Formats: sequence, structure tokens, C-alpha cells
Amino acid sequence: MLKVQDITIGYGVCEVVKNITFTLQNGEILAIVGANGAGKTTLLRALNGTLPLMKGEILLDGKKLKDYSRREIAQKIAAVAQENETKFPITVLEFVLSGRFAHGTAFGWETTGDLQIAENALQMCDLANYENRLMNQLSGGERQRIILARALATQAKILLLDEPTTNLDLAHQAMMFRLVRERCKSGESSAIIITHDLNLASAFADEILLLKNGEMIAKGKPEKVLSASNLREIFDVEILLDAHPKSGKPRITMDYGKVRSS
Repeated sequence: MLKVQDITIGYGVCEVVKNITFTLQNGEILAIVGANGAGKTTLLRALNGTLPLMKGEILLDGKKLKDYSRREIAQKIAAVAQENETKFPITVLEFVLSGRFAHGTAFGWETTGDLQIAENALQMCDLANYENRLMNQLSGGERQRIILARALATQAKILLLDEPTTNLDLAHQAMMFRLVRERCKSGESSAIIITHDLNLASAFADEILLLKNGEMIAKGKPEKVLSASNLREIFDVEILLDAHPKSGKPRITMDYGKVRSS
């Protein structure tokens, strides 16, 4: 369980994220939604100990996050950053296996178990037969799926995903969210996902946290949080809101005829 207690995060004396409190339960998916510059990525970076806190505390399984070593954090928390091009010629299998490093392995010393875990992760991400291809020769969408496979190979209890559907087509967007959903439902992991796709957040997240200018505006189940008034406050746009005909979850459609002028 990850418990965030009244944290404030910033750079120098500038506060970017302020007074955030929430708990991520075991097996839960929390989506973080907000406009560009709201502080979403800054919050995620603090949750794996990359950024220090200005105030407050983060507890992981009842222990202060700052009291864990970097290796211990890497064993428990896996981050999927927004896709960046890989410049050096590492193979796909080597890249995914690097997710096993925190468990005591390194390149050239992988166990049979590590190899099986990595290969399973590639198969789950629709990447069978990609093992020997070079990362810097793949498309952005392929690299994004490989980054997710690396996170799954860590077998971490908490997944932090920063816009993981960047560069993915519709089929692979759904695949990615299903993989995370199944992993959380089985109790293997919990997940925090930053996404701009409100309908994916509505469909797959247990709870949604709305962030504006570094402050939490609302948090709760999609049907409670994804209201027209909340989304108007966050994005300053008009939306059409109805229920999905199958799931009953909130469905959001942009009202392009009523885009607000700045």
C-alpha cells in the first residue's frame, strides 16, 4: 500500500504540487488527470523517490519511502516514463532484462528465471520475436510497449505510468490498459496512471484524481469525479457527458462547438 500524506513538491523554493493526500490500495488503479503543467509528472516522480519532498510524507507498506534504498525502491516500484527515443544499440531483450537488475542480476548474468520473466512480458505486450531487434530501430509505439514490458518484468508491486499510451494505436492502447487491469485485479500490482484520455481513465481506473495548478480538485470513482463542472474547471472547455451503453461508466465527448476562447 502507498500512502501519501499532505505532500508538497517543488524545485528550489517554487512549489509545483501542493498539499496532496491519498492512499493507493493493493490492487487499485488510480488515474491522474489534469491539463498540461498541472504537476502530474512531478507528482509521479516524487512517488518513486526521484524528487525530494518539501513537506509531508510518503509511506510504502508502512515505511517511509525516504528510508528505502534506491535498490529497494526499484524492486517495489516500476516507472514507465513518457516514451523517449533510445539512442544506443541495445537489443529489446537486453532492455527488458535490465528491469531485473534490482533483483540481483546484471547484463551477462541473467538466470533462466529472469529470461522466462522477460520473454513472458514481451509476449504479454504483443512483442513476441522482437528479442534480437535493436531499440533504436523501432517505431515509437513499439518502444513504448517495450518500456511497459520492462516494467512488467520487474514484478514490482506498484506501477507508475506516465502517459503510457503515447504513440500507441487504439488496439494497443486497450491492450496496455487491460494488461495493467488484469495485473491489479490478480493482486500482483497496483497502478497510478497519468493519462489525457478521459474515456480510458473512466473505463479502467478504480478512482481518478483531478489535478489543477498542482492542487487536488477532486478524487473518487469515475462516476463521481468526471462531472461536467469538474472537467470545465480543469480544462476550461465544454463537454458532453453520458453513460457508456455497455459499462455504464461516464463517457466524455468534447463539444467542439463550445470551445472557450482564452
